[in-house]
Amino acid sequence: MAAAPIRKGWVSFGAYRTWYRVTGAAGGELPAVVVVHGGPGSTHDYLRNLCSLADDGWPVVHYDQLGGGGSTHLADAGENFWTPELFGDELDNLLQRLEIEDNYVLFGQSWGGLVVARHAARRPEGLRGLVIANSPASYRLWRQEMEVLRALLPPGVDAELRAHEAAGTTGSQEYFDLMRVFYDRHVCRVVPWPRDYLASFMEMADNNTVYSVMNGPSEFTVTGTLKDYSVVDLLDDIEVPTLLVSGRHDEATPVTVQPYFDRIHDVRWEIFEESSHVPHLEEPERFREVLLGFLRDIHGRARAGRSAEREVASHG
Repeated sequence: MAAAPIRKGWVSFGAYRTWYRVTGAAGGELPAVVVVHGGPGSTHDYLRNLCSLADDGWPVVHYDQLGGGGSTHLADAGENFWTPELFGDELDNLLQRLEIEDNYVLFGQSWGGLVVARHAARRPEGLRGLVIANSPASYRLWRQEMEVLRALLPPGVDAELRAHEAAGTTGSQEYFDLMRVFYDRHVCRVVPWPRDYLASFMEMADNNTVYSVMNGPSEFTVTGTLKDYSVVDLLDDIEVPTLLVSGRHDEATPVTVQPYFDRIHDVRWEIFEESSHVPHLEEPERFREVLLGFLRDIHGRARAGRSAEREVASHG
């Protein structure tokens, strides 16, 4: 059971509003953990169980990105509006409006991993650590690996999926049923799907403006504006301690995650053997243990660094 939020509401973002909730008391010694969801166009709901970090003293910030959930919906906005820069600016604005930009950790899941990597590459002073969970570093790599995973589906499934894609009938019930074969293998292996995951999935199904423009009709059919998007060239600039998370059966295959591991300087990679794309729901106890261990490690390192600085200053 997720802890009750101490506050929730909206922050202004230009002419729009970003919905947020804060669990735990921000502003103390421990950095706030800011959770950046996937999609693009999903909602915070499927990541709600990260609220439990507040039980150990870590304030947790969830928010719905523009276009989805409780934030401003813009059904008529065109593809030139929905850009990675927009969502980066929204994250910057949220940090400033909540007054946590001096002490925070970013947790980016799936698409959210690219958002937080782009943010971290600018080396903001208040960023203490980074978690990139189930995220490709490049959508070209993602599309390449989707072909590999589709070829391994049960006989006939991929052919039928492609027939629907060619006919433009990806909104049909038959396509959805075929799509579930892939999703149950590589997106969420818990059946029936957990309530929080289903909430985000259904919300995006009812309001797919952002997802359809930027991604496409499904996880494995990326035809939108992100199809060639990459953060690979930014990764050398990330200096904060970074935890990579992926599942053994993840649609974000090792090939898509490898650039993070190769190019971020201070990085570790944790693979969850019984999980696919949402190990926080598929292996929640081990996931929480790994995440708390990382958070405690970076906080301990930060405290040691501050102590060393004070020691140097006292002898200066």
